[in-house]
Amino acid sequence: MKLKKINIEERMKHYNVNGLSVTLIENCKILTTNHYGLLETKSDRKVNEQSIFNACSISKLLTGMIVLKLIEDGLLILDKNVTDSLISWKIPENGFTENKKVTLRNLLSHQSGIKDPKGSFSELKSAQDIPSMVELLEGKTPYCKVPITLEYEPESEFQYSDAGFCIVQQIIEDVTGKPFYLVANELIFKPLRMKNSYLNTNMLKVNKKNVSCGHNKNGELVEAKYPIYPYPSASGLWTNSRDLAKLVIELMNALKGESKLGISKNLAKEMISSQKDKNWVGLGVFLEASNKELEILSMGWGVGFQSMMFAFPHLEKGAVIMTNADLGVHQLNGMIGEIYRSLIS
Repeated sequence: MKLKKINIEERMKHYNVNGLSVTLIENCKILTTNHYGLLETKSDRKVNEQSIFNACSISKLLTGMIVLKLIEDGLLILDKNVTDSLISWKIPENGFTENKKVTLRNLLSHQSGIKDPKGSFSELKSAQDIPSMVELLEGKTPYCKVPITLEYEPESEFQYSDAGFCIVQQIIEDVTGKPFYLVANELIFKPLRMKNSYLNTNMLKVNKKNVSCGHNKNGELVEAKYPIYPYPSASGLWTNSRDLAKLVIELMNALKGESKLGISKNLAKEMISSQKDKNWVGLGVFLEASNKELEILSMGWGVGFQSMMFAFPHLEKGAVIMTNADLGVHQLNGMIGEIYRSLIS
């Protein structure tokens, strides 16, 4: 793949995008990484190979990979009632849990019966205000003011849910006895040499020299500069396009039986397979097969940032596109969409 018929600098100016990083994957390897623009408007901080962006909901891809690894290690079971793994908090029993119990498969594919309460899951309001997952799930924080409960029978509907991934985080912390960021460091970041990847609990202490600020659709700095979301498994990943490409390559290698993490071919196939009767969703990723070749997707959109990962796992190619701009429109309708169409054309 290569960028074709697109003037990146001109399109960045058109969309008021200050900074951009694009990593291309070919034959299960990083082909190239291209950097453009600034980490902060009106500064001299240029985007480079070490530059870190807020990946927002692409964090769910990372969480899915952690779950696969813990299944391989025998600590989790994909289709088991998650209540058996939860210690610190339990999903409240109600009429929707009588016939079907919630599983990790349900949670990772947004079919668990959980709906995010209206107005929930905003960015961090104070550095001294990072809640525990238990507090959040119990509805005791400004980020989610009502307790999380099932609102429909598992597997009967699709509802995109940050709360569902918060439950996954609590499961991971309960079965490992470790905070989520430490599990990610030990199981994913260190083995894959993702040296520029952090979760929100670490970000507050990171030297901001190579960290991008967020910008709005006019190219202006957002108020918080470095917006952080206090639920790492759903939206807490800060990383760069090369590190994310390493994670995608690991999934591709697992599909060939060549995983560095020890994830089996069969389990990797589960991640990129349609879940139940929803052909557009896998485990922590979304799926597209309109061109007859399976494509996996993960998108991040938050205050000041938009990003996208797409890959054709069986063709062993893909790309990661990260920007420090919230254009106020879906990724495919803005700068990222233009780059995406240039790469797949």
